[in-house]
Amino acid sequence: MADNSERTGVFDERQLGQQRCPDCAGSGELRIESENINEHFEVEKQVVIAPCTRCNGSGFAPAG
Repeated sequence: MADNSERTGVFDERQLGQQRCPDCAGSGELRIESENINEHFEVEKQVVIAPCTRCNGSGFAPAG
């Protein structure tokens, strides 16, 4: 029977020494702040959270 480390929660300790992604600082997500002015001329601030495109959300710099 093949052991499924993803299902059991086991992690690979070699990942701890990998270089963090410089775009997202290892978080795996990008935070984009934006400001909009609504119909009452009030400033609305929003934070859009998106997966990092460079590391595909893993938080580690891709090999290469």
